[in-house]
Amino acid sequence: MFWTLELASHLEEAPWPATKDELIDYVIRSGAPQEVVENLQELEDENEMYESIEDIWPDYPTQEDFFFNEDEY
Repeated sequence: MFWTLELASHLEEAPWPATKDELIDYVIRSGAPQEVVENLQELEDENEMYESIEDIWPDYPTQEDFFFNEDEY
């Protein structure tokens, strides 16, 4: 399983929380690249509920990871 920001961005609007099958259904209907479907198919737990992208990709960067001060803009 290999995630990039571009691939993970297809899950930002997913209906969280969701199971693996619900996420696969969502990305297929939303027209995400096949790599996203393949990554989700590699998840082990069929019935586990995922609360957010961080449950799938723990290193997913959040806005806090970027070093800029929003108040300046």
